[in-house]
Amino acid sequence: MVTTTYRDAYGRSLKQPAEFWLEAANRVTWSSAPEKALDSGRAPLYGWFPDAVLNTSFNALDRHVLAGRGEQEALIYDSAMLGSQRRYTYAELTELVARFAGVLRQQGVGKGDRVVIYMPMIPEAVVAMLAAARLGAVHSVVFGGFAPKELAARIRDAAPVAVVTASGGIEPSRRVEYLPAVAEALELAGVPDTPVLVKDREGFAASAADFRGWLDWDTEMATAIPAGPVDVSATDPLYILYTSGTTGAPKGVVRDNGGHAVALAWSMENIYDVGPGDVMWTASDVGWVVGHSYIVYGPLIAGATTVLYEGKPVGTPDAGAFWRVIQDHKVNVLFTAPTALRAIRRADPEAKLLAGYDTSSLKTLFAAGERLDTDTYHWAAGTLGVPVVDHWWQTETGWAICANPRGLEPLPIKAGSPSVPMPGFDLRIVDGAGEEVAGGEEGNIVLGLPLPPGTLTTLWRNDDRYVSSYLQAFDGVYATGDSGYRDDDGYLFVMGRTDDIINVAGHRLSTGSMEQVIGQHPAVAECAVIGVSDPLKGQHASGYVVLKSGVQMADTVLAQELIALVRRDIGPVADFKNVTVVDALPKTRSGKILRKTMRQIADGEEYVIPSTIEDAGVIDQLMGVLRPTGNSDGAPSMPAGAS
Repeated sequence: MVTTTYRDAYGRSLKQPAEFWLEAANRVTWSSAPEKALDSGRAPLYGWFPDAVLNTSFNALDRHVLAGRGEQEALIYDSAMLGSQRRYTYAELTELVARFAGVLRQQGVGKGDRVVIYMPMIPEAVVAMLAAARLGAVHSVVFGGFAPKELAARIRDAAPVAVVTASGGIEPSRRVEYLPAVAEALELAGVPDTPVLVKDREGFAASAADFRGWLDWDTEMATAIPAGPVDVSATDPLYILYTSGTTGAPKGVVRDNGGHAVALAWSMENIYDVGPGDVMWTASDVGWVVGHSYIVYGPLIAGATTVLYEGKPVGTPDAGAFWRVIQDHKVNVLFTAPTALRAIRRADPEAKLLAGYDTSSLKTLFAAGERLDTDTYHWAAGTLGVPVVDHWWQTETGWAICANPRGLEPLPIKAGSPSVPMPGFDLRIVDGAGEEVAGGEEGNIVLGLPLPPGTLTTLWRNDDRYVSSYLQAFDGVYATGDSGYRDDDGYLFVMGRTDDIINVAGHRLSTGSMEQVIGQHPAVAECAVIGVSDPLKGQHASGYVVLKSGVQMADTVLAQELIALVRRDIGPVADFKNVTVVDALPKTRSGKILRKTMRQIADGEEYVIPSTIEDAGVIDQLMGVLRPTGNSDGAPSMPAGAS
């Protein structure tokens, strides 16, 4: 049976999941193909394709070489920081991965062992991930530059056989030394003798030679004996990825080999419409789930060309950086975070720099990681003249919960919505008691069990925490932690985390709805709305806005206009009266605004700055304005210290 429409695909995935996913599994090369789709013997811990055997690295590399496409480009490395580019064919990348797998094997890494990878955005990071997978080992990539304490917590939890790192990372205004941080982290974790492999980069103070027993990447590669792919069970873990904002014991999301490969192969073809010969650029970092899924594994499993970008959307050297990369590498599909688009728009509101580049190769722009506000959507769509597709997913799911399936059946795009649920995701909106709500009514977004292939199977060494974190809030479903509603066409509108729902004088209001309204103002580049404690009303909404570059507007005038907009579009019930203009909003490195931390500071609560924060200095700058700002007369509040 050939699937031809979204409705058909989605319906089959829920009514006939075994048939649907066994058919999807044909996109993967198996050493032993699956005959059984789902193992529910340990429910609510499920396993996909329990009788199957494969190697993920083989699927990403060797099979394309064997199919005669070894000379096709697999990886393009573009460093805006160094002003250099390198290109690797599938044959070249396969050879490098096989050799580094030999290096890891020489250090005792084998099937099921863990390898922690702490690297910047350089090709060796991709090679290390694929080499670990080649051996059947489990990699855990930690964002390069994380503090030693955070790295130590992940090392302690994952218990790696080896650590792979580089001299350091390059930021627009500085170089970050990695090796002292790795050494300190190993000491803190109590495993100082763990083998460490170092890729040397010019311009850094330390090298492998400065640390007893550490090994140089290039020296080891020169004499390495290539290693072949090792077969693993489809249910064996491929990687551990620790979620952002973790406090206390780290929470490691576990991804399997088989379900992961099947889900990514399906998504590349049906969501992104990318196949052999296409060029996909995911402007993220390999330290995040987006980088795992759609810089490394997804494009390579699909036989496409993937772009690895070391740079920023602005400042390397300017807001035309993205357009230059699209032109240079004839990018067909760009996947980025809304925060990157807002940064470009803030620096170049009229997109004047775009005129200097040929971006005609671009077919589609995908966005995820933070809600794509309608104003940014319209700006991007109008600027680039291509479909702009918001889609919504999580570290835990590994691929899109909701999307617009451009390769299966492109659906109408609705600004503000990530469109419709993807196959296998039994999406429901429920109230606090777990009962489904009517269409158009906001509630908790949950997913029926089992989750589809490619999603987390558990948390590393902690099944109980997986159940308590995700499966206990509502009976029989996975709680996403997000709130939203579905319209009459079944399109989902995600309004924010459930802790972003505020209670104003008994009215439950979504701060995400207010942000959508504020974001429509032509002077606003980006914004955040938080609920601040109010002794009379329980909470009141306070807005913090960043202006576009070059905007000259009195803060009091802007505040009055934004308050009027919220009153017009949401109503007086929102009781929105407080606006503060700020230079920047605190964000994680993946672009999520730290609304919870802002609220805790404003309420005078104890707070911990997440380890994933992009710039901790932004919190310091906001301390003077992140405090209760309500007043009784309804006048716009502009606290002292607002820029």
